[in-house]
Amino acid sequence: MAGDLHTHSTCSDGSVPIHRLPLMAARLGLSALALSDHDTTLSAQYAYDHPVQDGVRLIPAAELTGYDFERSHRVHLLTFWPDLDCPALRRHCDIMRQRRNECALQSCREIEALYPQFRTEQALEYAQDSGVLFKSGIMQVLQQLGLCDGIYTGLYHELFGWEPRGKCLHSPTYPPVREVLATAKAAGAVVVFAHPTVYKSMPLLRELVTEGAIDGIEVHHPRNSPEDMAECAELCKKHDLIVTGGSDFHGANHGKPHPVGACVTDDDQIARIEALARKRRGGAL
Repeated sequence: MAGDLHTHSTCSDGSVPIHRLPLMAARLGLSALALSDHDTTLSAQYAYDHPVQDGVRLIPAAELTGYDFERSHRVHLLTFWPDLDCPALRRHCDIMRQRRNECALQSCREIEALYPQFRTEQALEYAQDSGVLFKSGIMQVLQQLGLCDGIYTGLYHELFGWEPRGKCLHSPTYPPVREVLATAKAAGAVVVFAHPTVYKSMPLLRELVTEGAIDGIEVHHPRNSPEDMAECAELCKKHDLIVTGGSDFHGANHGKPHPVGACVTDDDQIARIEALARKRRGGAL
């Protein structure tokens, strides 16, 4: 038995409503599922409210975004069993919601000028569950209008690409990664460094492991390179860190499909997460 400890729903930038994810996991025979939407407490709250659904244990989580200013790249941290009443966590989520929406609305204004058939109101329909307009929601409207044939295809890179920079890209300012780590610590969460290959984060990961700043590494992820996976596994063994795996499921909002269960976490590692969370939360979850 095993669990998928990295999934997304319409509580952030996934395409599938959160209540449908547990059944997907159940049909695969998974024992657990972490609902880990971006910079929000909505999915974690759902898991706290529904500890078991369709025979699958739901693990409260949030994927928090920080920034490595030394190397100029984003960082994602999976935080399991956070205290949702933590002021620092609520402040982080509120700030990121505001900053993302400001950037997305500016992008929408510019896209309206490029494509007269596009309307911001249509894109906002995709923010009803999350309260945040993500780029994937904007792209879904452009796809419906027949202006592209997928979410992360050529038009996405033309509008929102990093290198070269997209003509409608407006990126929110992310807090420093160590500030986000402090937020996770204040919330009593178990912190796992997510998909180090995605943002070329191995140098930072090595630093944080040496500092004892994280509890585990997402070793098994569809986009981790074999070389990084091997090093991450060795780091976990050497420093007795938790080993996790997750699909990073986003439903239709993906460049390449990663179904629930594409990568998983062994039950003994899930037990380590829960034991550490209980210790930090005073015995109660």
